[in-house]
Formats: sequence, structure tokens, C-alpha cells
Amino acid sequence: MDDLQSIGRILLVVGVLVALVGAALALGLRIPFLGQLPGDITIDRENVRAFIPLGTMVVLSLILTVILNLLNRSR
Repeated sequence: MDDLQSIGRILLVVGVLVALVGAALALGLRIPFLGQLPGDITIDRENVRAFIPLGTMVVLSLILTVILNLLNRSR
């Protein structure tokens, strides 16, 4: 039975993460500061447009690290 409980918990966590990623993708354009943080690089040339969201990725990484550490402590 312990195997089924651990699989169930893993499935719940994966489901919540998928829902959070889906919500972030759906609401991503509506978040005002997303993509405009210091460290985000935008390159506009004649035929090329590139966007490298370094600052945004650092912030998201920190937020996800804190959330996952809080979830890991609850075990």
C-alpha cells in the first residue's frame, strides 16, 4: 500500500505543477512586469527579433526553489 500512496502523491504534485504552468502560460502576457525586468535582453534588427528573459528566469527560479523547498519540508 505504501507504493500506491507514494505514486498518488507524485501524481498529485505533477498535476498541481501542470496546472500552475498552464495558468502561468495563460496569464503570462497579463503580468505587467514579466519580460521587462532588468537583465532581460531584447535584440531588434532589420529581419531579426530576439528576446532573452534572463532576469525573468532568475526570478521564476527563485520562486520555484522556495515553493519546492517548502513542499519538501512538509514530508
